[in-house]
Amino acid sequence: MPTSHSRAGVASVCAAALTLSGLLVTGVLAARPAAAADPADYQNVRINEVTSSNDDTVELYNAGSTAVSVSGWKVSDDSFSPQSFSPSSGTIPAGGFVTFDSPKGLGDSDKLVLYTAGGTVVDRVEWATGKAKPAMARCGGDGTGAWVTTTTATTFGAPNAPGCPASVPAASRVRINEVTSGDADTVELYNGGTSAVALGAWKYVDGDTSHSPAALSSASPSATSIPAGGYVTFDSALGLGDNDSLFLVDGNGTTVDSVTWATGGAKPSSERCANGTGWFRTSTTATFGGANSCSGGSGGSGGDGGRLLGGGGALTSGCAPEAPTGTGSAPAGTLAWPGGKDVTIADDVCAFTTSTGPEGRDLSGLAFDPSNPSVLWAAKNKNWLFKLVKSNGKWIPDPSWSATGKQLRFLGGSGEPDSEGLTVGGNGHVYVTSERDNAKNTVPKDTIMEFDPTAAGSTLTPVHQWDMTAQFPQLNTGSKDDANLGFEGVAYVPDGWLTANGWVDPLTGAAYDPANYPLHGSGLFFAGLEWDGTLHAYGLNSDGTFTTFGTIGTGKDSVMDVMFDAGTQRIIATCDNTCGETHTSMKVDSTGALVPDVTYTNPAVMPVDNLEGFAIAPASTCVDGSREAVWADDGVYGFGPGSSSYGHALYSGTFPC
Repeated sequence: MPTSHSRAGVASVCAAALTLSGLLVTGVLAARPAAAADPADYQNVRINEVTSSNDDTVELYNAGSTAVSVSGWKVSDDSFSPQSFSPSSGTIPAGGFVTFDSPKGLGDSDKLVLYTAGGTVVDRVEWATGKAKPAMARCGGDGTGAWVTTTTATTFGAPNAPGCPASVPAASRVRINEVTSGDADTVELYNGGTSAVALGAWKYVDGDTSHSPAALSSASPSATSIPAGGYVTFDSALGLGDNDSLFLVDGNGTTVDSVTWATGGAKPSSERCANGTGWFRTSTTATFGGANSCSGGSGGSGGDGGRLLGGGGALTSGCAPEAPTGTGSAPAGTLAWPGGKDVTIADDVCAFTTSTGPEGRDLSGLAFDPSNPSVLWAAKNKNWLFKLVKSNGKWIPDPSWSATGKQLRFLGGSGEPDSEGLTVGGNGHVYVTSERDNAKNTVPKDTIMEFDPTAAGSTLTPVHQWDMTAQFPQLNTGSKDDANLGFEGVAYVPDGWLTANGWVDPLTGAAYDPANYPLHGSGLFFAGLEWDGTLHAYGLNSDGTFTTFGTIGTGKDSVMDVMFDAGTQRIIATCDNTCGETHTSMKVDSTGALVPDVTYTNPAVMPVDNLEGFAIAPASTCVDGSREAVWADDGVYGFGPGSSSYGHALYSGTFPC
C-alpha cells in the first residue's frame, strides 16, 4: 500500500493532482465539431507524404493505437470543392499507412485539405513551387515531423525516414509548441534549430477553410523572428474555437507545422510533450515563453505524449482514492518506455472493494499465469487474492473463481496478511508475499505464502509458509511505517535460466547446481524489499525451511514488484513514483553475478502514482511484435478528482516481444 518512507532521503511528498476531464490528448485532435459520421479516433490520421507529379499520390498515416475507417473521406485543394478518393485500403491500421491518387491534379504550388465523410477537417498541407517533387514528406517522425522535400524516391506505404534529408532546414525546425483557445487565443512557437529564423513573411490559419491566412508580423505582439532554442508567442486574430486547428505556413507558402484539438483540448493549454518534438496533450497550466511542463505524465527522454484511453464511471459508496506519496527521481541513465505510447484504463471504477477494504484501492502485485496467459493474478494489500480475466477489453474478477476475490490467511487460518506481491511457481501454485499482519500493523511479518488456487471455498490458507522476518531487524522499530517497508514483490525464477546463464551460487562460489538443494523444487524465489530496493533470493523447501542465497542490489531506492520475463530473459524489478516509475532488468554478467542491465520509465501518458504492480504477458501472446503490459495503481488515484482515471486501479499498454 502507499507508504510514507521513514528513511532519510526519501521524501513523503503528495504528488499534485491533475484535473483533466478528458485526460490526455494527442497532437491530432478533432478540428471541428465532429459530425455523426465521423469514425472513432479519426483525429489520429495525418497527411504524411505528397507528390505533385505523375499520379499525384497522397499517403495518410494513423498515429493512434486503433484502426480508423476512411470510408467516404474527401480531399480538396486551393480551388477545388471536396471530392471522394479511392484509398488503397478502406481502413488504416494502428501505426499503418494508406495511399491514394488525388482526384484532382495537384499543382506545382498547391495545398491539400483532408476531410472526414461528415466534413470535419482532419489535416492540411500546403507547399510552394517544387516542394512536392519528387515528394514532400514529414521528416523526424511519421505524423509529427517537419514537412520537407525528400532527397530520394517516395516511400509510400512505409516510414518516411529513408527519404528524409540528413539535415532538416532551419525553418522546418520551427514548431507550434503550445496553444490556448479561451479568453486569449494564444500560440507559442519554438525553434529547435541552431540558428535564428526570420518570420516576417510567415502566416497562420485556423481550421475554418473560409478564412484567409493571417500574417505573423501583424499579430499582437508582432512576431518577426525567433532565436535558436527560443520561443515566440502571439494572440491569434482568427479566433480559435473549442474544436479547431492551427496551420503554420512559411514565406514561400509551405506548411511547416500543424495542430488540431478536440473540445477542451486547448483549455487551459495544449502543449507538445516532449517540448518541441512530441505529440500534443492537454496541460493544467500554460507555460508560454518557456519549456512545456508536460505535467500530465511521467518523464522519459524523448517520450511522446501518447493517449490514455477509457475510464469514466462514478465512485461507488465507500470508494476513497488515495493520493500518491513518496515521489522521487528515476535512476541516472533511465531510458524511455520501449513499448507503445498509448495506454488504456483496464478495469471498472472502484472494482476491488472488499469486506476488509471497501475503499476499492490497495491493489498491488500482478502476475500473468504462464500456463494460461488469459489469467492475470492480483494481490490486494488487505489480504485478498483476485483471479482476473478479460471482458470487453477490461480485466475483471473471474466469476467462475470468485467475483469478489478470495480472502487470504496465514498458516493455520489466522491473521490478515498485508499481501503485496505474488508470482506463479513451477507447480502452478500462487506465491504471495506479506509485509505484516494488518491486525498488528506495527510489527513486521515478512513471509512468502504458497496457495493452491484450485482449493475450494472463499478463504485460502497456505499450503506452506516461510517466515524471513528475523532477517530484517531494521523494520522492527515499533513503527507501522517501517513495518510496511518489507517484501513488496516476488518472482519465481526457473533453475534452467539460472544455470543456462551461469549464475554463481553465493553459498558455494561455484556455478549454481540445483541438485545441491533437493527440497527446493524447480526454481528460486526473488523477493523485493521496499526498504532499500534490494532483491533477496530464496530456495523454498517443501519441509517449511528455506535457503537464503543472499542480497542483490537493483540500483534503485525501492522495489515494489518483481517478475521474471521469459521473453526478454530478465528478472525485472519495478519501482513506483518513489523511483520515477521505473523498471530495471536484471541479468547475469560475465562473473556470474546478477546485476542491473537497463532501466525503463513508464509510458509518458501515465499518471505519477503509487503504481506498485507490474506484469508483462508471456511471449506466446505476441501480436505484431508486441504483448500486453499491465500496471496496478495501489491508490486508484489516477490523475486525481474529476479525471477519467480517478477510481481506477489497472492500466494496460504494450511491451516489445
